[in-house]
Amino acid sequence: MDPMTFSIIRHRLFRIVDEAVITLKHVSGSAITNEGHDLMVSLYRADGSLLMGGVGFLHHLTSAAEACKSIIRRFEGRIREGDIYLLNDPYTAALHTSDIYLVAPIHHDGELVAWSACFVHVYDIGAMNPGGFSPQSPDIFTEGFSSPGIKIVDRGEMVDDVLDTMLNMVRSPEMVTLDLRSMIACNNVARERMQALIGKYGAETVDAAGSELIRQSEDLFRARLRELPDGEWQSRQYLDVDGETAVVRLTMTKTGDRLAFDFTGSSPQSRYAINCTRWASLGGLFAPLFPLLCYDITWNEGVIRPVEMIAPEGSIVNCTRPAPVSVATVAAIQSVNNAACATIGKMLAASDTYRAQATAVWHANHFAIFKFGRNQKGGEAIGILTETFAGAGGARSFADGVEIGGEIPNPISRMANVETVEANFPIRYLFRKRMIDSGGPGEWRGGTGGEMAITPHKAPDGGIHYVISGKGARHPMSDGLAGGLPGAPNRYLWIKPGESSGEASGEASGEASGEDGGDERIPGAANPVSWGVFPLMGEDALYVRWNGGGGFGDPLARDPDRVAEDVRKGLVSRTAAEDIYAVALGDTGAVDRSATERLRSGRLAARLEGEQVS
Repeated sequence: MDPMTFSIIRHRLFRIVDEAVITLKHVSGSAITNEGHDLMVSLYRADGSLLMGGVGFLHHLTSAAEACKSIIRRFEGRIREGDIYLLNDPYTAALHTSDIYLVAPIHHDGELVAWSACFVHVYDIGAMNPGGFSPQSPDIFTEGFSSPGIKIVDRGEMVDDVLDTMLNMVRSPEMVTLDLRSMIACNNVARERMQALIGKYGAETVDAAGSELIRQSEDLFRARLRELPDGEWQSRQYLDVDGETAVVRLTMTKTGDRLAFDFTGSSPQSRYAINCTRWASLGGLFAPLFPLLCYDITWNEGVIRPVEMIAPEGSIVNCTRPAPVSVATVAAIQSVNNAACATIGKMLAASDTYRAQATAVWHANHFAIFKFGRNQKGGEAIGILTETFAGAGGARSFADGVEIGGEIPNPISRMANVETVEANFPIRYLFRKRMIDSGGPGEWRGGTGGEMAITPHKAPDGGIHYVISGKGARHPMSDGLAGGLPGAPNRYLWIKPGESSGEASGEASGEASGEDGGDERIPGAANPVSWGVFPLMGEDALYVRWNGGGGFGDPLARDPDRVAEDVRKGLVSRTAAEDIYAVALGDTGAVDRSATERLRSGRLAARLEGEQVS
């Protein structure tokens, strides 16, 4: 193909995806979509294979491809121009029922030539618990409306009976309607722009450009793999839920120009909604792979071909129906993300050529907290605390991680500002800030996570309730790399005023107003919470901290002046500076060089002695 024509078509495809994303955000009225960017838009070829992956949560690029292929199989011979199909069954292609895919065929001169697909986490799906994450659900049947594929737009006209049936099963039909219409508008824009592109260059030329783009991506990715060392790397992730612990085990093997991800040894599927299906695990491992190994390669079918996944059926990463999966995106899927990020990081760190691109695990544990109840305006409201998207960057081989740095699987994630949340829910923030000692220690420190506390404010019913699906308070999940330590785990405390303050309350006060200073104590007894539905009434407070990124390298190798600067900025406590980094600070905060040298020499000697004893 003429290189100039190919380049123009390639860039036009990128712009089509971008414009469709903008449309989706502008039409949606949901904070989880237009503030948190829990969305995805991509283009697919006529056979459903990935043509151009877009931004947003990258787990969905491969799952939406399977959604397109499933619709092709289900509606063969009945796919018409102007149709749009809805699919949200996790056992068919989706990640969980709340993530609704709308896939739309794109025709030219009566022939099916491409597909567009998008998703958002809809406002509500009619699950047992409001908002879609349903920790109390024992099976898929209680996790809300679920379809393996249904036509929602027929030749440009809304299928009202289908829409009405779905809206009859959700708590906020107006907001769910807006979610669906934002995705319809998104697909309409993608279809119109693709048809304009094909109208200018011809269907055969655009399809040939797509084939070439996929071939290029495969060739480039295989060439990169050949540059990386062959080997086998492992990772483990622990998920603690309500006193039970499950494990995701991964062995990644790189041979020549192929990668294999083997999850053999992972826990059997759980009675809790932390499981994920096979398609979800596949998306979960590609979510970090796309940006870490293919940052300069177009994300499409060519990147998928050199990769193999083994996920034992009946396990937490390939559960069988009717196992519950509503919390999958922040549970098993995220653990798959983390494990893949860790093994890829180890492979990169073993390469002289690519060591500078190695990173420890980023934001490893979403906390999924959905608020629901009457707001200060008297209306019913459901919404997530978008701080869960704020994240923390993992340390790299040459630099600290980014503070509150987002996450790898979603390059455009972000959190809403405090005023937006307080304007829509009857709550008041007591504080929201970076969390001291949360970044994983290392020669290069992991980025800090954050902490926040909210309390009811002007609530007509005296407060609201919240659904929490918060694993990760027991085991740190943001793994370090090359001797770096993990980031701090999450923490969730329900603080009750007027009750005696026990040990938990003292711990809460310490976390909320420790050496980082400036926050007043939160009065009352603190009760750890992590799973279920809880009230937030009267003067109750909900305290949440989220994990920092993993560290890179030995903490004893960190420049003492960097440690002193971290202490000055309130990112590391003086206690951690001495106990973990072996850095002694004077009264002014400056490094005591001789004391630091003695501390570090002693620690290194103790390590060697321990190695000899063992």
